[in-house]
Amino acid sequence: MSDDDYGFEYSDDDQDEEDVNIENRYYNAKGDLAEGDVEKALASFKEVVSMEDEKGEWGFKAYKQMVKLHFKQGNHAKMMDAYQQMLTYIKSAVTRNYSEKVINKILDLYSATEQMELLQNFYEITLAALMEAKNDRLWFKTNLRLGKLWFDREEYGRLQRILKELHKSCEGEDGEDDLKKGTQLLEVYALEIQMYTETKNNKKLASLYTTALEMRSR
Repeated sequence: MSDDDYGFEYSDDDQDEEDVNIENRYYNAKGDLAEGDVEKALASFKEVVSMEDEKGEWGFKAYKQMVKLHFKQGNHAKMMDAYQQMLTYIKSAVTRNYSEKVINKILDLYSATEQMELLQNFYEITLAALMEAKNDRLWFKTNLRLGKLWFDREEYGRLQRILKELHKSCEGEDGEDDLKKGTQLLEVYALEIQMYTETKNNKKLASLYTTALEMRSR
């Protein structure tokens, strides 16, 4: 006997109702937050995550809120854990554009911290997740951003390691510069020129400047 013989059919109604319940729970959590009940909000955001049968947009948003709340509370261990969990959603649960927007906003917020190791860990976790998700474009932009951050803080040793990684990502299989990545290479050269200018390494500066000009003329 088929389902039709019982006078009903399976539909997406149950799924739609579940989605609505998850959405309501998320906004209830934001309401708790607006009223200043941080602990209740955190508990509700965790509930949002547990309500999803598989990773989806509401879970991603819930983790985003938890990252921000733990940071405000100064609980960096829980913040990093929530951030790592959030990054597991970027492969398939949310669109690439949305995940990039959220990641960039979070990096904007936390790049001002003076805790260097925390900052380093934050970027390392982000870069590893982007590499796993094969988001080469954002991986490059994020690494370049980290390099600029180290330049501004005169952390030239850290900067040189970043520049080495960025150069490698712009190489072809033959180990030479990939001219198809000319725009990215010029961004790397620009940052490197800034570093050599600041450290007064005129020999390296002259050589790199010539290389950059040749690249622009190709």
